[in-house]
Amino acid sequence: MPNSYFPRWKLADDSVPGAVIAPDERLSGPKNIAMGAQHVVAMFGSTVLAPLIMGFDPNVAILMSGIGTLIFFLFVGGRVPSYLGSSFAFIGGVVAVTGYAGSGPNANIGVALGAIIACGLAYTVIGIIVAAANARGDGGAAWIERLMPPVVTGAVVAVIGLNLAPIAAKGAMGSSGFETGMAIVTVLCVGGIAVYTRGTIQRLLILVGLLLACVIYAVCANGLGLGKPIDFSGVAAAAWFGLPHFTAPVFKADAMGLIVPVAIILVAENLGHIKAVSAMTGQNLDRYMGRAFIGDGVATMVSGAVGGTGVTTYAENIGVMAVTRIYSTLVFVVAAVIAILLGFSPKFGALIQTIPGPVLGGMSVVVFGLIAVAGARIWVVNQVDFSDNRNLIVAAVTLVLGAGDFTIKLGDFTLGGIGTATFGAIILYALLQRSGRQLV
Repeated sequence: MPNSYFPRWKLADDSVPGAVIAPDERLSGPKNIAMGAQHVVAMFGSTVLAPLIMGFDPNVAILMSGIGTLIFFLFVGGRVPSYLGSSFAFIGGVVAVTGYAGSGPNANIGVALGAIIACGLAYTVIGIIVAAANARGDGGAAWIERLMPPVVTGAVVAVIGLNLAPIAAKGAMGSSGFETGMAIVTVLCVGGIAVYTRGTIQRLLILVGLLLACVIYAVCANGLGLGKPIDFSGVAAAAWFGLPHFTAPVFKADAMGLIVPVAIILVAENLGHIKAVSAMTGQNLDRYMGRAFIGDGVATMVSGAVGGTGVTTYAENIGVMAVTRIYSTLVFVVAAVIAILLGFSPKFGALIQTIPGPVLGGMSVVVFGLIAVAGARIWVVNQVDFSDNRNLIVAAVTLVLGAGDFTIKLGDFTLGGIGTATFGAIILYALLQRSGRQLV
């Protein structure tokens, strides 16, 4: 066990190409800044896309991603390398409770913020329980894994993408043939980057694909007059530095009932990410699991309190670590500071708002589809046995509940499709403890 709360971060010998930099090591100043900037670029596409889809202020989302990462860093004592960005798990619930139409600022954002704070609180409580179990030597991470085995987590993650599919399809169809065509072009841009590029560009497929689609749209609309042109007047008028638009939360029971179950999804994400980082670094980080949950939960509450999205640990940044083999936690402090500076630039926010609707629609199709497939990937990687009737029934029922948006209403309390699917998967798996007979 470590003797101090924070590591001492000894200077690493990075003279050998490809050398592994451990979490408790540090790079020289310039390299630290360069690596931090790379992590900002890695998280940027998704952290900006999620608030745009929900009608949140992207400046606030970027700002709170930086602040949330620093909060996470403090709770884990600087021992778990991770970046916290906007979570896509909240999109379905936020759209449902606000009635957001998918264009411009979300007029009912306050209701969603109150529910996001409640979700963060539930997540924090789970983290406290896990941390207490770890302190007693009861294996807090182990019982979380028993409660949510791969068949459950895979189904829940897949449900997020499937539940959002109608929103993505509606956004991609647009109101004209040109808009539909541009949504398809956006899908092809991302697909082309994913398949025909390598290295850093491939890792940044969301960001690069988004930029490429915007350029094509500008040529067709601004240059050839085929559609509504991109208006850059707001960018020219915006100040370089200033406060983002903060929003106060509003607490409503029905909204909280829809969004609080997302805490289970965040637990599953964080659990998987910590396991991945443990495997890459060769260090068992399970003892920090509860503190990681608490840090993520508190960061989500702080973000929701001022108008930001819920946050989660980011797989994009874990991918960067896997490629660079640099796991120094100080790199994420630098990345967080850069994100905070960007959050205080209205011009930066105005530039993000110029992204055309059809491009966002096409990007939603890709991102929501990737989320659904990520759930299936959990099954494949963990070799879930679907000849076991219990696994088969749990997955089948969960997918239909979520994709069909099965909603339960009890007075003022409402539990939407993602919530019913999440709790349904956990409860059903627990009830079917005895494995069924093999299918013939």
